[in-house]
Amino acid sequence: MHALKKNRPLRRVTLAAAGTVTGVVLLLSLKPHTPPAVAQASSSSGQSQSQSQSSGSSSGGTKSTGTKTVTGDTVQTRWGPVQVRVTVRNGRITEVTAVAYPQENPRDQEINSYAIPQLRREALAAQSAQIDSVSGATYTSDGYRQSLQSALDSAGV
Repeated sequence: MHALKKNRPLRRVTLAAAGTVTGVVLLLSLKPHTPPAVAQASSSSGQSQSQSQSSGSSSGGTKSTGTKTVTGDTVQTRWGPVQVRVTVRNGRITEVTAVAYPQENPRDQEINSYAIPQLRREALAAQSAQIDSVSGATYTSDGYRQSLQSALDSAGV
């Protein structure tokens, strides 16, 4: 007699459950994983780089012409650190540069390739940190806004 005949329903249920569990385990094993140590190392190296740029910018940022270049705080977001550098001339924002932002994977690069320039344009137009979030880049937008506000506070604007 065959193993899956109708007179053995419990065996059929057991084999179906085992097959389903095996399939789910195989599907989950296909998901790409990044080890936590690698993710933390790249995040902390980006943060230390941002901090070194921050200290270099704020020490020599003030000029006699009324121009200040100030780097804002590094804001840790869900996807990575965000940091903004602002140049203020005579009380007006003349330049906004994203010093650090998530760019660890292709999806981060895709999102931030359109989000960062749009956030820059809005900050220059608004002349403040009161800017709208970019759809699809909410975490980056929030970090950008917070870092921009800290830079403007440091610049006295």
